[in-house]
Amino acid sequence: MSESTSLAWFRRDLRLHDNAAFAAACDADRVVPVYCVDPREYGDRPFGGPDSFDFEKTGAHRARFRLESLADLRASLRDRGSDLVVREGRPESVLPEVAATVDADFVTVHTRPTPEESRVESAVETELRDGGVELRRFWGHTLTHLDDLPMALSDLPDTYTTFRKAVESAAEDAGTGDAAAGDEHASDGDPGGRDPLPEPTVPPLPDDAPDAGDLPAVSDLVGTADANADRAPDDRGVLPFDGGETAALDRVESYVWAGDHLREYKETRNGLLGADYSSKFSPWLNEGCLSSRYVKAEVDRYEARRVENDSTYWLVFELRWRDFFQFQFAKHGSDCFRREGIRERTDIDWRRDDAQFERWAAGETGIPFVDANMRELNATGYMSNRGRQNAASFLANDLRLDWRRGAAYFETRLVDYDPASNYGNWAYIAGVGNDSRDRSFDVRWQATRYDEDAEYVKTWLPELDALPAEYAHEPWQLSGAEQASYGVELGVDYPEPMVDFSD
Repeated sequence: MSESTSLAWFRRDLRLHDNAAFAAACDADRVVPVYCVDPREYGDRPFGGPDSFDFEKTGAHRARFRLESLADLRASLRDRGSDLVVREGRPESVLPEVAATVDADFVTVHTRPTPEESRVESAVETELRDGGVELRRFWGHTLTHLDDLPMALSDLPDTYTTFRKAVESAAEDAGTGDAAAGDEHASDGDPGGRDPLPEPTVPPLPDDAPDAGDLPAVSDLVGTADANADRAPDDRGVLPFDGGETAALDRVESYVWAGDHLREYKETRNGLLGADYSSKFSPWLNEGCLSSRYVKAEVDRYEARRVENDSTYWLVFELRWRDFFQFQFAKHGSDCFRREGIRERTDIDWRRDDAQFERWAAGETGIPFVDANMRELNATGYMSNRGRQNAASFLANDLRLDWRRGAAYFETRLVDYDPASNYGNWAYIAGVGNDSRDRSFDVRWQATRYDEDAEYVKTWLPELDALPAEYAHEPWQLSGAEQASYGVELGVDYPEPMVDFSD
């Protein structure tokens, strides 16, 4: 009987642990791991229509993180006698060619619910089928598996609380039913859930596998026009965010176990400065270097060994938010990208004002809390959850500029960008997504509530360093004499505010 051969098509699942698609590929006698550097992921948005926006799809921060993640995955595979074949090109062209070279029987991949990713999968499937090769899809990027939802996808609630309660209730019910009686997927900590899969035994790379190829440089992907392409990390950043599974597992270890920060996560999660006010797992989760189920298993272990409290629950609560947006996109598809959103809001007069948008993007709005967050994003690729909500709300609700343009800007800049989470959260804040309530933020109140001493604002806006906290947050309150006294002239050293907050 002839040996079976598979290709493991890696995408945003750059890990060996809890990787269903890779594990299935490793069931073959011979496996060739492949990654395609798809040119459509860089430069202009290839699928954009008349409403597309003029930002690069992937900026330097995420490109760097992705390349580091690929280098780490390649090193791990080489340690196991395999390798990662890297090719620049569209997957629907690259994969059939590699499959033909090694006479592959099937290709495995983790499927994604978002439109662009689905189109690429379909194109790959068509081209492989023409060559007699099967594409096998797996779902592996959420905490709750798609097949384990307690309702049909078409019946998925459009509000998070209803969704969460249904998923939690189903998990509890399963704990008294078949799952507790020995379901191979049941988790001791989350009845009805699935344990993370162990790392598979990796067959050696076949002798007829093509040359592994070289990884491109960041500047090859984003060009030299991106000022961050060759820039060293900003020392004001919360973390350097080294890419790869190794760094991901190290971060879980340092945050949960060595630092013991999980026990106070709910109390500290709205912080703005420092490495450990929140878990900051998102870059690794979104690039697939870290599995949600692995994180949940570590939370379960922490609860068993140290403490179970509101903070341990809240980290899982946030993982379920991430799931919620993935399933929303699986349900609604491209409607989630429409200006009117899934709520069909036609009553909002969205404007286009390039000058105002550019001031927002550059962190020059004259509203310090907004500006500090935007400058952190531009310099590091990261922004706290609190900052994202306020920056998004200011653009969408105070300026009434098209929320999708802000979401597209975040898509370029964020090191932890995920289409469902990013566009889902933006639509939510803009009032066209998964909540019927007004989500407009009072930026002044938020600033004084979460940055009482203006330490965060002064970190990213050093021109305001001499000001007392109340003036650092509202410099427009300074009289002419006070501006002279503190050496901060509005309109010269720091912009006049774009919105009148003088009341």
